[in-house]
Amino acid sequence: MKDRTFQPLERPVVGEMNVPGDKSISHRAVMFGSMAKGKTVIDNFLDGEDCLHTIDIFRQMGVRIKQSGLHVVIESDGVEAFQEPTAPLYFGNSGTTARLMLGILPALPFFTVMHGDPHLTIRPMERVVTPLKLMGAQMDGRKEGNYLPIAIKGGVLTGIHYELPVKSAQVKSAVLLAGLFAEGETTVIEQTKTRDHTENMLRAFGADIVSNENTITVTNKRKLRATDVTVPGDISSAAFFIVAAAIVPNSYLTLKNVGLNETRTGIIDILLEMGANITIENKREISGEMLGDITVRYTKLKGVIVEGDIIPRLIDEIPIIALLATQATGSTVIKNAEELRVKETDRIHAVVTILTTLGAKLEETADGMIVHGDTKLQGGSIASYSDHRIAMMGVIASLISEGSVTIDDVSSIAISYPAFFDDLAKVTKER
Repeated sequence: MKDRTFQPLERPVVGEMNVPGDKSISHRAVMFGSMAKGKTVIDNFLDGEDCLHTIDIFRQMGVRIKQSGLHVVIESDGVEAFQEPTAPLYFGNSGTTARLMLGILPALPFFTVMHGDPHLTIRPMERVVTPLKLMGAQMDGRKEGNYLPIAIKGGVLTGIHYELPVKSAQVKSAVLLAGLFAEGETTVIEQTKTRDHTENMLRAFGADIVSNENTITVTNKRKLRATDVTVPGDISSAAFFIVAAAIVPNSYLTLKNVGLNETRTGIIDILLEMGANITIENKREISGEMLGDITVRYTKLKGVIVEGDIIPRLIDEIPIIALLATQATGSTVIKNAEELRVKETDRIHAVVTILTTLGAKLEETADGMIVHGDTKLQGGSIASYSDHRIAMMGVIASLISEGSVTIDDVSSIAISYPAFFDDLAKVTKER
């Protein structure tokens, strides 16, 4: 672990850029392509650490996967040909891989063990394990299967009718994936619509799936068939550069081919409500997902209230939204975001601590925070909490700080955005 110091930016953020492929979609493309019989080709794959763990896991089960940068070719004989791994499956820091694989592994006719790095090991799995056990999944781990490592003995699953107690696309996806193997129908009902990449991609791979507003039903009647996937740019990665252009004076930035799935574009809606100058062009659909080009021009912003149904549509972007809010006139109140406390770290506490250290004025609440805006950041030394989104927020904060910002460790950024610093250099010209 080595700290790194960033100096304030003395020029605007300008130019055109592409952000890496969507992390959520890259995970799912590898999973579904591995389960489907035939050849699946994935383009614009995110070659970050999390997604590479997903590839390694399926290789351990006998799937033939060739990966060269952003291009992945999967040749699979179908889920029936999966082989029992000879060693425990390592998930690194990837909560998405762990929780979605919990929906697949209990249906396979063999024994598996899941484990991860120290950060994943303390993330709760009970929200996924509970409905899967209702389906007949046989699994156990620390604290009754609430934490990794978790051991799974594959067997027969039965469909359930399950109303999600939390607003979580990962829980929804795990239950739906288990439903692909279960006897009878599996129905999931959401309180609020969460990101729907699983549903979109299951349709593309030929699954028997029906969605009706917030109710989704799957059966095991159809086997997945191989199909090619082009992954759109990740709006969660784009968010850091969107905010950079929105808060650095005189900036003008275009981000090309960014995913615009409506379950993920909450940050765009909030920025527009705050008065941001944003335009979207070249909208189109590829591989069942919308994408387009986002242009951001610097302008003064105002504080807003962020709460309710929009929270699942921007949950990963709240750290960078909090930084944005420090530069807006008035206060921004973020509510109903308690889910942030069980991410890679407690992101509510981490964000408030970091931005306060840098000179901003924030108040931590049980389910969010209050950000008092239009404050100058002074700089200082901050922790990344080994969280990629927290580390990237700290780097973007340095652009507008009056003094330098030292971050204890930025290595976690490689989890979701390996080329982050290269891309930052391209649009700031001096980094």
